[in-house]
Amino acid sequence: MRKLKGVLLIDDNETSNFLNHRLLNRMEITENIRVFSNGQYALDYLHKLNREDYDQADPTYFKPDLILLDVNMPMLDGFEFLEIYHQELSHDLKQGTVVAMLSTSSHPQDTIRAAAFAAPYIVKPLTADKVNQLLTEKFAIS
Repeated sequence: MRKLKGVLLIDDNETSNFLNHRLLNRMEITENIRVFSNGQYALDYLHKLNREDYDQADPTYFKPDLILLDVNMPMLDGFEFLEIYHQELSHDLKQGTVVAMLSTSSHPQDTIRAAAFAAPYIVKPLTADKVNQLLTEKFAIS
């Protein structure tokens, strides 16, 4: 099975990050997983990638194929993150990257907002079945 170059997990809930990280490791879909506790830290990381303002030999810096983004976070919520992501980052950085929203809410308004950004919407908890469906639909990995 083809592996992803890397995954960013962005969630303010430490337990969710721990469980999602563990799930992705168990599934062996990538060797590179980076966790951020809020959207601003993740955007700072992506801006560094965009500017190539990092040590190229540092393995903790990688262009993610997948970003799993919590909707409800303090400081910068998932939708605010998406607006900045689409406005400020280069096409080259975003190309080939799928941003999927994670939420405990299945409210239609949230799913419509996510669809406006072409972001898949996944209701928590994240499961192997949900990850496999996302990989099949967005990366043709089964």
